[in-house]
Amino acid sequence: MKIAIASDHAALDLKAELREWLIEQGHEVADLGPDTGESVDYPDYGYKLAGVVADGTVDRGVALCGSGIGISMSVNRNPAVRCALVSEPLSASLCREHNDANVIAMGARLIGSDMAKACITAFLETEFAGGRHQRRVDKLSNPS
Repeated sequence: MKIAIASDHAALDLKAELREWLIEQGHEVADLGPDTGESVDYPDYGYKLAGVVADGTVDRGVALCGSGIGISMSVNRNPAVRCALVSEPLSASLCREHNDANVIAMGARLIGSDMAKACITAFLETEFAGGRHQRRVDKLSNPS
C-alpha cells in the first residue's frame, strides 16, 4: 500500500519511527516532512498530506502533530479526505469500517509508538463496510 506520512516539529521523532516501521511492513511510504526539528506550521503539512490522498497519489495517510488535533483539522479542509483523530485501535478500525477514513491523525505527545503502530495496523487492515454507511460518507463530501 502507498502511504503518505506528515507531521509538524512536535511529532518529528514519532514520524521517523513510524515511517521506518511502515517500510519494514512492506509499504511504500511518502514522507512529506518536515525533515528537521525547526518549528513549522502544521496546516502546511496537513494540506500537503490531504492533497496527495485526494489526488490518488497515495492510498492512505498518517498525520501527526503534538496533539493530533490541529493537523487533523487542516487535513479535513479537503472535501475528498476523511481524517479521524485516533488514540487506540478500536477507533482506528471503526473510522475505516463506518466512515471510510483515508487518513488517521495521532498526537505524538499523547500516544506512544507501540500504540501508534497498533492504531495504524487496525486502520490499514480494516475495510469500509459500505451499505448503510455509504450515504452518510457521501454527505461528508457533498452536504445538502
